[in-house]
Amino acid sequence: MPEKKYILNKEEVVQKIHRMSLELAENLSGNEDPVLLLGIRNGGITMAEKVGALLRQYIANPIQIASIQLDKDYPTDVVLSEKIAIDGKNIVIIDDVSNSGRTLVYALKPLLEAHPKTIQSMVLVERMHQLFPVKPDYIGLSLATTKENHIQVEVKDGEIMGAYVI
Repeated sequence: MPEKKYILNKEEVVQKIHRMSLELAENLSGNEDPVLLLGIRNGGITMAEKVGALLRQYIANPIQIASIQLDKDYPTDVVLSEKIAIDGKNIVIIDDVSNSGRTLVYALKPLLEAHPKTIQSMVLVERMHQLFPVKPDYIGLSLATTKENHIQVEVKDGEIMGAYVI
């Protein structure tokens, strides 16, 4: 098995998530409405939990974490992990890697009939192959790759161990 070409190690991942959480907290400053962090399975939910823990240190807003489940190749069914009131909340959709923007666009599907206060997005790694009209608001690392390359985020026991190119 070839050696993994890490683009982010565990410490760098922690730093990136902390920075993005601080940026989010700053942007929510003065806004007292509840925050709903929606992590896209699987790496996105781990990130959402980390962001939630950090945000609680910086803002007093009620924070809720849930997950979005969808087939990233054929996202016809987009399902929230629980029935959630979305109206009036600040929504942040969180994913580990953004390739084309497709997943972030389809993750909006369950939110379209509600009336959230704001919707933002956060990704650990953005690959800059946008095919859909969406750009993450918070980006840990932007990376130019070929379309043949894939970014894998390694999660072990609820911790993000790093990200590498395959």
